[in-house]
Amino acid sequence: MSLPRILCFHLILMLSAFTGAANGYYHSWWTKCIHSSRDFSDMVYIDNYIFNKDVYIQFNSTVGEYVGYTALGVYNAERFNKDPNILQQERAQVERYCKHNAELYQSAIADKTVPPKVKLSSVKPAGGRHPAVLMCSAYRFYPHGIKVSWMRNGEVVKTDVTSTEEMPNGDWYYQIHSELEYTPKSGEKISCAVDHAGLTKPIIIDWDPSLPESERNKIAIGASGLVLGIIISAAGLIYYKKKSSGRILVPT
Repeated sequence: MSLPRILCFHLILMLSAFTGAANGYYHSWWTKCIHSSRDFSDMVYIDNYIFNKDVYIQFNSTVGEYVGYTALGVYNAERFNKDPNILQQERAQVERYCKHNAELYQSAIADKTVPPKVKLSSVKPAGGRHPAVLMCSAYRFYPHGIKVSWMRNGEVVKTDVTSTEEMPNGDWYYQIHSELEYTPKSGEKISCAVDHAGLTKPIIIDWDPSLPESERNKIAIGASGLVLGIIISAAGLIYYKKKSSGRILVPT
């Protein structure tokens, strides 16, 4: 029996399994490709034939032939191994199926990079040794693998720093947060540096302690409201002058 006929036979059995009774017999066939290197040099192709959740015959590319695990599996493995066409097709799956699709996935997913968005803010201290806490947040980046570090006056800070793990958002993106406890000193410069594969150079953000973030937001909102008020007032004045210039005064 040729390999395509064998596969068709197994697909028919799979269909019958899903339409059978709850206490019926279940036959399935599935394959998988395994690799850990980016050049796919360690690619392994595995072809499993399963009956009631037990693998009874398997082809593993590292072995190069079929291996049976039950009496029926051993019988069929010996039969398949005697057919050079079947073995040739299975051995070729490493290049034709596994590596081909792995290259597509690599270029479409793994090789894509999205640089992080970085935000530096002041947060409320949680009763630590220092009166002030800064948080550096990097989010919406891909893939994982990012470095967040703190600097004080150009020197890397390694103490009083706590960071979360790289957390997946569930939408392919990741986020990470790092906190620095510190005691503010006049004239010092504190910065957060973020490095990622999606960046050509690290992002460095300097902390501006002149105003708390909440106060800066209030000023920005107030300034926006003032500008909007001036624009509305100017538009009203122009409209009034145009209406006034079109009037004719009639003596009584």
